[in-house]
Amino acid sequence: MSILTVTDRNAESPASIPEARPAALRIGPIELDVPVVLAPMAGITNTAFRRLCREYGAGLYVSEMITSRALVERTPASLRLIQHHESETPRSIQLYGVDPKTVAEAVTFLVAEDRADHIDLNFGCPVPKVTRKGGGSALPWKLGLFREIVEGAVKAAGDIPLTVKMRKGIDAEHLTYLEAAKAAEGAGVASIALHARTAAEFYSGHADWSAIAKLKETIHSVPVLGNGDIWSAEDALRMVAETGCDGVVVGRGCLGRPWLFGDLAAAFQGGHLKAEPTLGEVATAFQRHAELLVEFFDDEGRACRDIRKHVAWYFKGYSVGGELRAALARSSSLDEIAELLAQLDPAQPYPGAEAEGQRGRAGTPKVPTLPYGWLDSRELEGAQRSELTEGEGDTSGG
Repeated sequence: MSILTVTDRNAESPASIPEARPAALRIGPIELDVPVVLAPMAGITNTAFRRLCREYGAGLYVSEMITSRALVERTPASLRLIQHHESETPRSIQLYGVDPKTVAEAVTFLVAEDRADHIDLNFGCPVPKVTRKGGGSALPWKLGLFREIVEGAVKAAGDIPLTVKMRKGIDAEHLTYLEAAKAAEGAGVASIALHARTAAEFYSGHADWSAIAKLKETIHSVPVLGNGDIWSAEDALRMVAETGCDGVVVGRGCLGRPWLFGDLAAAFQGGHLKAEPTLGEVATAFQRHAELLVEFFDDEGRACRDIRKHVAWYFKGYSVGGELRAALARSSSLDEIAELLAQLDPAQPYPGAEAEGQRGRAGTPKVPTLPYGWLDSRELEGAQRSELTEGEGDTSGG
């Protein structure tokens, strides 16, 4: 575990810290001491970021979403995305797909090639390029198709636990999560995760944690995991206390804050320590992230371009001048990054609330982009099925 400056949360505001802490989370044969899962995020949760998060905490760290067709076709990009470092265990991969046969073939490949210890299926992505193909958060509306995909994937996975992650539905008038969860439970999934927003909400507003509670009341044979608006360990404990969920899935809250997983591990194990890194410690993490990206891409230039999007997240709230931030966002080598970071004041203390809270773009509610006539029926028409199969293409769905 990486060393950071920490403070005692209990000493600051003991009454604000919920006491509800679930037992170890079991997903099939996988037992996690800490009931925490890193949410798949396109362009973020590659092996570099997963390894960095592991260095600070514990849990299950899932790959970014990978398109089933790309994997079946063995595209170089998809094969790189399913790579795991030897330190990563259990190995977790999320797949996206709209065709039952293709999804099953992708799962079969992962199992036959011993590429994963856990496989998750994405039914929650709200991005237009995914939903316009009937995928992600749009797919559970076609309940028969959803059931066909999940049943086929569970069968193909064999002894490897297969799970699903979904949203509440397409919009407030087209909720799908309870029916889909029952179908998934019946198909034999090992857990069900719910991002408590609809596709129409995207990441705006506040997650509806009452939906997670309702799902937990509905599903009894497998763990229910909650996702949405977890920005701190206190948020995670509060979600568990308010909803009764068996664990949490953390997405945007860890952007630029891989040490959040240390906070979560401490909180769920009854501790009260919270990371409050100095600017020097943040700089060390940023440099480490860049180095891991170089190892992942095997291309220093590409890695340095990739780390640019993380600059604002890492240095949120800290006194770092605009010119230096801009220079970091233009850096093209590890040496250049190191030289720029050396200009920072390593003793600058943690800025408190200014470094916390929401991260990433929340966006605004929007009408989901769907295939023509998608909402006319809960059943999949023949023409729609052929269009879906032709629609899969990109390596990463998000």
